[in-house]
Amino acid sequence: MSNFTEVAIVGAGPYGLSIAAHLRESGIPFRIFGKLMYTWREQMPEGMMLKSDGFASNLSDPSSIFTLEKFCAERNIPYDHEKIPVSLETFVSYGDEFQRRMVPELDDRFVTLIEEVKDGFRLTLEGGETVSAKKVVVAVGITHFAYLPQCFRNLDPAYVTHSSVHKDPKTFAGRKVAVVGSGASALDLAALLKDGDADVSVYARRSAVRFHDAPHPGREPLWQRLRSPRSGVGPGWKARFVTDMPQIFYHLPSDFRVKVVKRFLGPSAGWTVRKGIEGRVPVHTGMTPQTAEIRNGKVHLTLKDKNGKIVEEVVDHCVVATGYRVDVNRLKFLSPSLATKIKRLEDAPILSPGFESSVHGLYFTGVSAAFSFGPVMRFAFGSRFTAFRVTKYLARGVKRQPVASRAVAATS
Repeated sequence: MSNFTEVAIVGAGPYGLSIAAHLRESGIPFRIFGKLMYTWREQMPEGMMLKSDGFASNLSDPSSIFTLEKFCAERNIPYDHEKIPVSLETFVSYGDEFQRRMVPELDDRFVTLIEEVKDGFRLTLEGGETVSAKKVVVAVGITHFAYLPQCFRNLDPAYVTHSSVHKDPKTFAGRKVAVVGSGASALDLAALLKDGDADVSVYARRSAVRFHDAPHPGREPLWQRLRSPRSGVGPGWKARFVTDMPQIFYHLPSDFRVKVVKRFLGPSAGWTVRKGIEGRVPVHTGMTPQTAEIRNGKVHLTLKDKNGKIVEEVVDHCVVATGYRVDVNRLKFLSPSLATKIKRLEDAPILSPGFESSVHGLYFTGVSAAFSFGPVMRFAFGSRFTAFRVTKYLARGVKRQPVASRAVAATS
């Protein structure tokens, strides 16, 4: 393959694959790098169900010819737009087949370094090969942005870890585990740890944990649909605004955008998780972590309860499920000189209406674009808007090649 391309896409998850599918059909020369569905395959616990509904879990090709619904129909996998949860296994398999059909060009090597050079960028791949590109689209997921509160940092990962590193909950069988957090990652993992015979408890800073409501067993009455319409990230008019109008959200004041992104939905778990927690896993609410120490092979965790009382818990392992925070400095594949040129809003890149950063030709998508285009960028549902928008802007000034065949034939 040529060591020059018009566009290089870094990341092969829902956003990277969707953008590649759109570029391919538009005849825009590109190369895409990264392990296929890496975050989903390697950093999500086995047995997990997606919080997003089936209709909101599609990857995007321009004509929507290969949806999750179509994939499930081909594989005889039960599917419903809302009433049947999507398993992690199904979603990863769908991503694999989407890549095979829509993005056969995938190079599964990681990019280890991106440097700015004259007329574009130089990318160094695993193994040392370099590729030059006029434009680069960073489409990595949450992998790089796991957040740990200060009291948990620099502790031995044999005892304290972020929830993102636990693919197999069964490794904790017979051990006492504290899960710190109240969102989907905390509650999902806690339920799966319990299923794997761990002695697990949840410690949540909030006064209560929340679960999404189960879908209505029949068609909702008209008044309910008008009062709380369905969207790709949850019910309600606010949700419809952030899913349907990211281009409008972009033009709101920056401090307001940040506030909305930080507060939207809040920590909550999918409706399928409730039965795995209630009556099975102790959930201690109003508990704020203070300190964590490793002593005599145990984690000594102190927390302050809602009344200000300090409580100590001693466990074999502490899983910190405190989410993700975008920070350009954590993208270690960006050269220091390139990273320092990127203008930021709360450590996230400031983007143009076409997802371009302050560095000409360098684009950011997915969760990195949330402060610019809204909370929908944290979900796979945002990949369609992003793919159309980014393709439109990348097409400017690019010499197109003959359009590739749309898709590989379906498997039997």
